[in-house]
Amino acid sequence: MRKFTFLTPHSLSEALFLLREHAGRIKPIAGGTDLMVELRGGDEKLESMDYALDLTALSELRAITLENGIVSIGAMATHDNVAHSPVIRSAAAMLAEASASVGAQQIRNAATIGGNVCNAAVAADTLSPLAALDAHVTLLSVSGARELPLSEFILGAGKTALQPDELLTKISFAPLSGCQSRFVKLGRRKALAISRMNASVALRFEHGAIAEARVSPGCVFASPRRVASAEAMLIGQVPSVTLFEACGKAVSDEMVAVTGVRWSTEYKFPALSAIVRRALCEVSGLSEAET
Repeated sequence: MRKFTFLTPHSLSEALFLLREHAGRIKPIAGGTDLMVELRGGDEKLESMDYALDLTALSELRAITLENGIVSIGAMATHDNVAHSPVIRSAAAMLAEASASVGAQQIRNAATIGGNVCNAAVAADTLSPLAALDAHVTLLSVSGARELPLSEFILGAGKTALQPDELLTKISFAPLSGCQSRFVKLGRRKALAISRMNASVALRFEHGAIAEARVSPGCVFASPRRVASAEAMLIGQVPSVTLFEACGKAVSDEMVAVTGVRWSTEYKFPALSAIVRRALCEVSGLSEAET
């Protein structure tokens, strides 16, 4: 494993000063569940790392709040914190479900939502619900703060807009007012599995018809996104398995349009369609067997 100096700031201002002082040679460590694996594996992207910035003492980055109509999640909130937060379970159930699906309980006790976002892995479970929520991230440095939509922060697989002297401090979004939401995940097994694909959906109903729809697939695009064409076909319609099958196919069509046909498309196309259909059926209280 690479040797490095371990720094433990006791205030956010101290952490930001250390980031600026050692910019380009320092990596923040929150839960460490990704970084430690990369260090042990000798990941080449860590070749310039001389310092690790331990964030565990920064309790101000762990809060989960609802203030002035905006949900705010501190970057150091663990997946267990998010999964069990009354604020998240009420405002965005699909995000709580996604965090609850991450790894084993020991991982969820340590891994943070900020780390999940900054790692920007295509298979990160929280990215599809955060995309469906139109989430924003707040980035802080000695020079000041800036806020970016998640869609602009994540530039591709493993790539973000985070500057060397910046720290992601919180993730924020408006609650899903009047919506029901659901997160569905496909893995190699039922537990302790990295997502092969997943889907986050949210629907709001008025007079038996769909008045608002959010559909965000996970693990299929380099950057998380909603699928506007699939959402549009749901608006004003009465929920049905047939409608949701068509919506699932529209999401898969979007996947192919963006990423092209690959060796895995023969598997991914029907699998993604089925995941989206299942999520929509579950959030609507429909059995997939219904016609």
